[in-house]
Amino acid sequence: MNRFIAKTVLVTGGGRGIGRATCLRLAQEGAAVAVADLDLAPAQEVVREIAATGRTAVALEADVTKATSVEAMVRNAEKALGPLSVLVNNAAATSASTVEATGEADWDVEFDVTLRAAYLVMKSVIPGMAERGKGAIVAIGSVNGRVYVGNPAYSAAKAGLAMWVKAMAVEYGPQGIRTNMVSPGTIRTQNRSWTDRIARDPQIFEKLARWYPVGRVGNPEDIAAAVAFLASDEAGFVNGADLVVDGGLTAGMGPFVQEING
Repeated sequence: MNRFIAKTVLVTGGGRGIGRATCLRLAQEGAAVAVADLDLAPAQEVVREIAATGRTAVALEADVTKATSVEAMVRNAEKALGPLSVLVNNAAATSASTVEATGEADWDVEFDVTLRAAYLVMKSVIPGMAERGKGAIVAIGSVNGRVYVGNPAYSAAKAGLAMWVKAMAVEYGPQGIRTNMVSPGTIRTQNRSWTDRIARDPQIFEKLARWYPVGRVGNPEDIAAAVAFLASDEAGFVNGADLVVDGGLTAGMGPFVQEING
């Protein structure tokens, strides 16, 4: 598919995990991709991967919790690649896994990177998209924003992001800007929270698979595919939606049902 030919995409947190997979997927479909990350090195590696396929990309170092850095990121992305057609708001942070373990610093970091950053980045791309009368924004949410499965501050921030997406969709839909969200379940990535859990239990993903009706946890590419749909013109009548991509986790508790039925 070539749904993003002649389109420019900005992906925050694009150097690793879901962000990386999204950058590669949209580039594969023709997009010119601005790969933004707090750490420049992994973003540059993603750019090299994209360049090897003959597509165009640029790496940008950005702290999305700071307004000046966000403004520079958007400005530099458009200077390098042209007006933005799509924003994928992917950057997030999580650390404390329980309420007891959540200190003020954890709360501040998780809300800053997961929710405040989304506010800053979305607000920064809106003027240009509104002027052009078109644009697509996809935020990466989480099933954590729907049901409690640990990481309370992160979960609260993702729940807040869901409402922010709805507000954006309602207020800017009339100006041709669609705003939607993808909410993943457990995704096999190398982010810090999963690295720590894997160190404690190398079989964690295999153990979690029993809770997923499809029999496995997700891969970054599963989420990238959903993002590609919502960001494409095929989803032209989809606005304010939360597409849950969780292998059926939130549809019901399979192991619970099995216990009841013996």
